[in-house]
Amino acid sequence: MPTMSTPKRATVYFAPEIHKALRLRAAANDRSISDLVNEAVRVSLAEDAADLSAFDKRKRQRSESFDSFVRGMKRRGLL
Repeated sequence: MPTMSTPKRATVYFAPEIHKALRLRAAANDRSISDLVNEAVRVSLAEDAADLSAFDKRKRQRSESFDSFVRGMKRRGLL
């Protein structure tokens, strides 16, 4: 895990079952709940970054309406 310059405190409320699962997982892996939550958030943010990158690439693609696409399929004998 990358080192943080100064960790920030936040209060997070978990459903009891989720909190118990976190405590058990943290204990089983000799890690803190904070480490597990930080890792999960980091993974989620990385997925968001990948999605945003994919959206940027798609912005450059030619757009076509559904109706136009289906009419083209019919014209080409695909429907």
